[in-house]
Amino acid sequence: MPFEPVILFFLLGALAGLIRSDLRIPAVLYESLSIFLLLAIGLKGGVELARYPVGELLLAAAVVVAAGALIPLIAFPVLARLGKLPRADAASIAAHYGSVSVVTFAVASTFLLGRGESAEGYMTVFLVLLEFPALMIGIWLARRGAGSADWGKVLHEVFAGKSIVLLLGGLVIGWVAGSEGLKPLDKLFFDLFKGMLAIFLLEMGLVAASRIGDLRRAGVFLAGFAIAMPLVGATLGIVTGLLLGLSVGGTTLLATLYASASYIAAPAAMRIAVPEANPGLSIGAALGVTFPFNLLFGIPAYYWLATTLHGVFA
Repeated sequence: MPFEPVILFFLLGALAGLIRSDLRIPAVLYESLSIFLLLAIGLKGGVELARYPVGELLLAAAVVVAAGALIPLIAFPVLARLGKLPRADAASIAAHYGSVSVVTFAVASTFLLGRGESAEGYMTVFLVLLEFPALMIGIWLARRGAGSADWGKVLHEVFAGKSIVLLLGGLVIGWVAGSEGLKPLDKLFFDLFKGMLAIFLLEMGLVAASRIGDLRRAGVFLAGFAIAMPLVGATLGIVTGLLLGLSVGGTTLLATLYASASYIAAPAAMRIAVPEANPGLSIGAALGVTFPFNLLFGIPAYYWLATTLHGVFA
């Protein structure tokens, strides 16, 4: 199966980073692209959300959040006991893996679109909801028996961070305006989405290549964890998707969300709440291993498994 063109852009960036090319994406462009992608995902999700009665989604949302909360609770003892990492580092990494990656979600959505596979529009709602519960759990795990965290600062960092503001804001705008109201913006936010994602992934490839040194210092265990944990999360996502009666596309996206690891919202929250944790470990694992693993191998595998199991249980 050929790679999606956007993934090839990621590989180009990674190669440029590995050979120490002078290729650089200007910081202002990177920031602009991230704002565009977050808004576009939120707007698209809001347009689709308008097609569903919100009350019908409450139970599904509760199940998705409850299942997602299991991921940091599974990851923490593995990191602390098997990996013998300090409590702060184990809790911080667990929080990163319990939270989600918006960019991985965007790539999975593009992957499905290329195969003509539709998904429930309200998956973006799950994306927003899954951004922060794991962060709260991670902070609790780090601070249990060791004093309290400054929850006010942490909550402000999470809820006022650009990821939540733009995703939730775009979701509300899309929901209120509907598809007809957003038609004048279609060419900007929807038609250009894949091209903007490609340039963003070029930068992600450069950043991922720069994190390899962190993983070398962390050792083999963390690299293995960064591959095994997404498989555990994806399995949980597929089972949850089947129980909720999601489509093949929806099940694939939920598996991708559970398999992804945050490298935007989580580092910011952990920096404030658990400053003693080493950010190189969590970001190195999430961005240096899990992100490329999901792009190159994970998403196609989750789609194949979702398709196969839907064929069995449908």
